[in-house]
Amino acid sequence: MLNGRAALRGLAGFLLALAFWFGFSRPYERAIAATAQALTNLFESPDVTRLEPSDKGEILLDRRDFPPGSARPGLPGPDIHFNFVLLVTLFALERRPLTGGHVARFLAAAAALFLVHVLALVFQLHSVYATSLGAWSRANYGAVARNFWAAGFHFYQIAGRFAAPFALWWFFGRREEEAQPERPRRRKKKRRG
Repeated sequence: MLNGRAALRGLAGFLLALAFWFGFSRPYERAIAATAQALTNLFESPDVTRLEPSDKGEILLDRRDFPPGSARPGLPGPDIHFNFVLLVTLFALERRPLTGGHVARFLAAAAALFLVHVLALVFQLHSVYATSLGAWSRANYGAVARNFWAAGFHFYQIAGRFAAPFALWWFFGRREEEAQPERPRRRKKKRRG
């Protein structure tokens, strides 16, 4: 149940997370771009994908086999990772959000959210490859692959980016309430008389 104190903790968590997100979103985009690029390059031969975060909040998608001077698609980074603010807000609702165990559970959830962001970026870049590069897309991605990558990316954009923080909060943030011993019931004595 949400009470006034929990709402204040949630608001404080939201404001702190928003400030943190604004301050560290560019370095975070570099981290998810580097990880997504490494993951993508594992399955490319030769590895041609390059992801370069820009100062405008986009992650530029480049390939070494793109013709020089051709446009480089920009993938909006904040659309992928703004849900970090929601995750922090949810964890801040806890009665004692800064206790050691709670902070450890939050850090585990944040690490899992990082992996979600990397996978979302991989799906987004393959969605661009599969659907936005005209003849090249049709030559390199079959109908099933085009639908797979596009559907995965659209799922994240529509539902996954909102569901992921709630699912991670539910999985990592819950803690079993301490089992309280049941009090034995007293039997009322019948009065005679």
